[in-house]
Amino acid sequence: MRITSLKLTDWRNYGTADVVFEPGANVLAGSNGQGKTNLVEAIGFLTTLGSHRVAGDAALVRAGAESAVIRATVVAADREVLAEVLINRVGANRAQLNRSAVRPREITRNVSSVLFAPEDLAIVRGEPSARRRFVDELLVQRIPRLAGVVGDYEKALRQRNGLLRGSRGLVDPESLAVWDERLVATGSELLDARTALLTDLEPIVAEQYAVVAGADQVVAIATQRTIDEETEEGETAARFTAALARVRRREIERGITLVGPHRDDVLLTVNALPARGYASHGESWSLALALRLGSVELLRHALPTGDPIVILDDVFAELDERRRLRLADRVARYEQVLVTAAVEADIPPALAGRVTRIRAGRVVDEHDQPEASPGPAGSKP
Repeated sequence: MRITSLKLTDWRNYGTADVVFEPGANVLAGSNGQGKTNLVEAIGFLTTLGSHRVAGDAALVRAGAESAVIRATVVAADREVLAEVLINRVGANRAQLNRSAVRPREITRNVSSVLFAPEDLAIVRGEPSARRRFVDELLVQRIPRLAGVVGDYEKALRQRNGLLRGSRGLVDPESLAVWDERLVATGSELLDARTALLTDLEPIVAEQYAVVAGADQVVAIATQRTIDEETEEGETAARFTAALARVRRREIERGITLVGPHRDDVLLTVNALPARGYASHGESWSLALALRLGSVELLRHALPTGDPIVILDDVFAELDERRRLRLADRVARYEQVLVTAAVEADIPPALAGRVTRIRAGRVVDEHDQPEASPGPAGSKP
């Protein structure tokens, strides 16, 4: 899969932007704060319908505008698709495929990318929510129908929490039983899918870690499920039901659901020690990279479209020379790689390719020389 063109309107600091991409390596270069990450963030949005930097959509719309538009032409399996998303500051977003209106989720079935950015260090060192998000986003990319399962679980969870909060300690057992049933049904499917994904991902991540870090270390991934107790056996649904029964009194007292996929974690270890809290800075970076590279390998074999678009956002500045070269050699074999960099010299020769320079929210032709005073943000090239 590859993207051939990206057009933006009122996205982040861009009034308009029009970028052409080629197969192989593409470099987006420019000083910090000019808008390089904003460009690749738009491609990531088409893949996940969310940003890797902010939780809501309002910040993605240019100041003073009511909506933003992303238009991308994508080629996959010799088929060209025009994908468009309208992001509204207020209200629901809208989408089109080849000029026909579709649900926004349909866009994600046609655009596949894996983005690695400095924020990914939080997957290794941050809170459990960062690891849950990583797993669920990859899960939906691998099996798109699971987006509905995730959404149904979140809806059931909101309804159940609302019932618990509004009960003031006196919950109607029949009403709670209804939401228990829905929570268990959707949550069990999500839990089993996460476990299967991580089982498949673990050996791939271990291999990628060895390549990137160049170290003989044992990397492992394990699920940490709040519904499990060591003495219990049986199917996930039975475990989930039993776990809800165990914590019911505490849930009624606190007004919140205490067990389930929304409370789980993923244990990442290096040489049998938890990466969070024990891994060095270099080990943490290598593990975060390995998780993303493992995602690429998993998707390229699972999807009919082949290689996802690989995006490396300001990655090389954080790596030593040895890791730079190893990473570049690894990703250069994919169909398309997009790289952002403040210093072009940081990019290894293996990823030398088309260069597009960015200045103050403007896309500059690759043959242009830097200007003494860049134009205002959002002005046309």
